[in-house]
Amino acid sequence: MATKKPLILVSNDDGITAPGLRNLIKVANQLGEVVVVAPDGPQSGKGHAITIDGILRCDEITIDDGPQKEYSCSGTPVDCVKLAVNVVLDRKPDLVISGINHGSNSSINVIYSGTMSAAVEGSLEGIPAIGFSLCDYSWEANFEKANTAILELCKRVLKEGLPKGVCLNVNIPKYNGNPYKGMKVCRQARANWEEEFDSRRDPRHRNYYWLTGKFVNYDHGEDTDEWALDNYYISVVPVNSDVTAHAMIQTLNEWDL
Repeated sequence: MATKKPLILVSNDDGITAPGLRNLIKVANQLGEVVVVAPDGPQSGKGHAITIDGILRCDEITIDDGPQKEYSCSGTPVDCVKLAVNVVLDRKPDLVISGINHGSNSSINVIYSGTMSAAVEGSLEGIPAIGFSLCDYSWEANFEKANTAILELCKRVLKEGLPKGVCLNVNIPKYNGNPYKGMKVCRQARANWEEEFDSRRDPRHRNYYWLTGKFVNYDHGEDTDEWALDNYYISVVPVNSDVTAHAMIQTLNEWDL
């Protein structure tokens, strides 16, 4: 009996027509059988949201002449993974890859990211998963220069696997014309967004707001994703779905609650 090719599930949060996803599909097609289940429109910043107050639609479509099967989903990135695993696919994927996101998902951005939430959902299903992001918000961003690194990392994860509940958050610096220096395994930097709201009034004199702000890195360690990206390395951060603050358990027990 012939050995089945690895089954690769591809998703994202920028939508099924986004250039980053189209590039990732090309890489995935070098790894095995590819099925794409991705949102029918932008879903950036949705985090781990799921649809519980309405219906979901998931329609097979054709966008290019590649060998992959593709489905356009009306839900969030996490909805896409859930539908793929439980409805669309006839077997469990060997790998979930999400992206390539337009813009960074390093540091604190990981908790807001729809791209990374698709990967996290895959890891919760016991499937090795990777989220990829490029630190370039341009629609004309150069994704292809990272393809070799993406392909090699996917091959390694397919070979080695990942523990259940653990996925990889991979961020790629904006291409500057030079080869990337390599990949660095690192930790998430301690950083935050200092939010600002641009307040305006509509013609009916009601206030509305645009969320703005700036990213502030409080972490000057050289073992962080932000340091790696600033120094033109591709950052690789293992992400754990267990958000327990384990170091705090003993302290809380001393409170005699």
